[in-house]
Amino acid sequence: MLLRHCLALSIAAALFASTLRGAAAQDYPSRPIRLVVAFTAGGTTDFVARLLAERLRTSLGQSVVVENKPGANGAIAAEYVAKSEADGHTLFLTTVGAVAINPALRSNLAYDPIRDFAPVGLAVFNTTMLVVNASMPVNSARELAALARERPGAITIGITGLGAISHLGLELFQAAAGVKFQAVPYRGASQAVTDLLGGQLDGLFGDVPTVITQVKAGKLKALAATAKERSEIFPEVPTFVEQGFPDTIANQWAGTLAPARTAPAVIAKLNAAFNGALTDAELRGKLLRAGVTPSPTSPEEFARYLAEEIARWGRLIREKGIKGD
Repeated sequence: MLLRHCLALSIAAALFASTLRGAAAQDYPSRPIRLVVAFTAGGTTDFVARLLAERLRTSLGQSVVVENKPGANGAIAAEYVAKSEADGHTLFLTTVGAVAINPALRSNLAYDPIRDFAPVGLAVFNTTMLVVNASMPVNSARELAALARERPGAITIGITGLGAISHLGLELFQAAAGVKFQAVPYRGASQAVTDLLGGQLDGLFGDVPTVITQVKAGKLKALAATAKERSEIFPEVPTFVEQGFPDTIANQWAGTLAPARTAPAVIAKLNAAFNGALTDAELRGKLLRAGVTPSPTSPEEFARYLAEEIARWGRLIREKGIKGD
């Protein structure tokens, strides 16, 4: 009798909780949503966030405010969102660094990218490309690798920070080609592009939004893309894999996370809203012109991809003994 009574109470409690979650999702959102970005205003991720915020305002019926919290390769923003109330009103538009690279790069993180977040969906890919000054006497990654064998350690390649995705892409290329470049770390890409144009650098690993203008103007040559498939924006640029350098895949990406324990119905509503924005023809065109490729997914697909990225970059960072800034 007691067992049946306890079971009945458990079922009633579960049904009550389910009803509350359903009601919460129906009423969601009940106030403005904060979309947290781990970078200062004006950068690529901030640009993506503001475009999405404008479109989400219409589909969700509430204003979406972009909140910039830069620092520590995204750790400050990640911790802030992880500790926020799990009601869907504080979201994190994160890049690969904060949630897939930081866990292996930083030992003192105050958040766990799997335990503390609920994936909403992938948003965009920023393909990373290897570019060189237009005067460099090479036209492919294979030719640059051959030149590096003749001049080991003498060819300078810019990266946008130690432990950044550009740094990891360079490490993968060096390992696949069996060569050694001189890595030159920068804090961001703008000065690196300036030095590359001025001849102080031989090459640069930079994402498409960083180099799109100079490549299209013919001032820089794009030798290879660090993606599985050619970029929709630069379909003429072959991938490293196509050129015989397997596993040289190092995508910059952005995706949306909510605090863990956010109701599944709220996650589903957010995923539909974000995917609706990313497939909108006008918004899609704006993103592509800026150099980023819309890449909507389900929450489950993003969760699998995130786990794969965490494992992959963790292995590389440990094998190479890479330290962050």
